[in-house]
Amino acid sequence: MHFDLPTIITWLIHYKYLLLFPIVVVEGPIVTIIGGFLVSLGYLNFFLAYLVLLFGDLVGDSLYYSIGRWGRNRFIERWGRYVGITAERLALMEAYFEKHGGKSLFFGKLTHAVGGVILVAAGMAKVPFWKFIWYNFLATLPKALILMLIGFYFGQAYAQLNRYLDYTALVTVAVVVLLIILYLVVRKIGKKYEDGELG
Repeated sequence: MHFDLPTIITWLIHYKYLLLFPIVVVEGPIVTIIGGFLVSLGYLNFFLAYLVLLFGDLVGDSLYYSIGRWGRNRFIERWGRYVGITAERLALMEAYFEKHGGKSLFFGKLTHAVGGVILVAAGMAKVPFWKFIWYNFLATLPKALILMLIGFYFGQAYAQLNRYLDYTALVTVAVVVLLIILYLVVRKIGKKYEDGELG
């Protein structure tokens, strides 16, 4: 059995909202676009589909948050030293989210590439769940609507849109990694100057 996009669309036409909810929990953006496409064909009601997609996306976000919140200690113990996450850096991350958590969650949700990382990080930083879900809700309202409208008016190109989202994600991740590397190099050079090793 092939789980490609045409198959998923066929299932959604048959099972409608019953299948729409669990699929959007797993894979939000492209399914939201497909939902708009099916609305344009008359298979789904726009407002009901929008509510299902909105709620399903928030449930998916909550799963990412839960992974960070309740898996953080085990992750740090097992993998922390390999990825540079220590108790001290976790404390800094908690302080950052306490000060900038709202805007980080809001803009992180609007991105396709690093959104999941920010959701997990929010859980690891123990951001209060009500705050987490509120800012994600505010960001998901326009995001889901825009993606549904894209699907409604340009649904025939869903395969190309899926590839575009994948390429955008790869480029964004690459840029973020390069910025992190640049930051670490500049900080290391600056420290050498402070210690008198250079100049």
